[in-house]
Amino acid sequence: MPSQTAPNPAVPAPNPQSRERGTAIAQMLACAALWSVAGIFIKSIPWNPMAIAGGRSLIAAGVAYAFMRWRGMRFTVNRGSALSGVVLSLTFLTFVAANKLTTSANAIVLQYSAPVYILVISAVVYRQRFRRSDYVVVAVTLGGIALCFADRLGSGNLTGNMLALASGLFFGGMFLTSGRTDGDSRMSGIVLGHLLTAAIGLPFLFLTASPLTGAAVRNMLALGVFQLGAPYVLFGLAAGKCPPLAACLLGIVEPILNPLWVYIFDGEAPGPRALAGGIIVIAAVTVWTIRGSGSGREAGR
Repeated sequence: MPSQTAPNPAVPAPNPQSRERGTAIAQMLACAALWSVAGIFIKSIPWNPMAIAGGRSLIAAGVAYAFMRWRGMRFTVNRGSALSGVVLSLTFLTFVAANKLTTSANAIVLQYSAPVYILVISAVVYRQRFRRSDYVVVAVTLGGIALCFADRLGSGNLTGNMLALASGLFFGGMFLTSGRTDGDSRMSGIVLGHLLTAAIGLPFLFLTASPLTGAAVRNMLALGVFQLGAPYVLFGLAAGKCPPLAACLLGIVEPILNPLWVYIFDGEAPGPRALAGGIIVIAAVTVWTIRGSGSGREAGR
């Protein structure tokens, strides 16, 4: 009779939760990396910002819905999907408007006040408790992002800055509402959010000068498929396994990568403060993620 090898107690058994968490982290990082290429394409499209927001969201809605059909997911409209869809659309629209009325640096930095909103809403509304390290990493990452854009921060327009803060609130709300729905409702909310944004933004395509050049159409397709469609599919997958605060902090990779794309495509090298800020953010989020994974505790849960 063949002998059976007894399991070695010194080798820990695979942890399904750790694998799921690792997959969600990878999905969220890939999502943020794709988000970060927006500026490369948006600058090259000579359209009104609202028309760009509407056009890319219409394409992204098609990508998300195609994914749902491929995975056999059911499109559903319920309280969860409707709420997350509205919050997602408000995130897009306020951020686009903020970029129009204030500096791009102000808009990005103020939108990434989202982790603060997540902490406050989760603690006050959902009675969730956070670790001290969660508060520390939020403060450090916000400081690092501000340092990244220190050379380009300006007073801007008060209305634009307020819209950017509102965008941060809705951005944080996007993580909170999406994380509290099931898979079908979460992906349905993403489709609804894109469709609502398209309904609001597309009329500007006809009301403003929007030349339909070949380059503009190609860049719009790139935005819709690769910068918005695919990343929000990844976001929908990650949000079910990654707590809202963790997902949002991982998303901070987006503004950190922005100077890299500017350098590659425009030749504008980031300054020493931008490099220092990027290192601070990446180090803080990396250490925080590793510690959270090692301890088995998840922020805000």
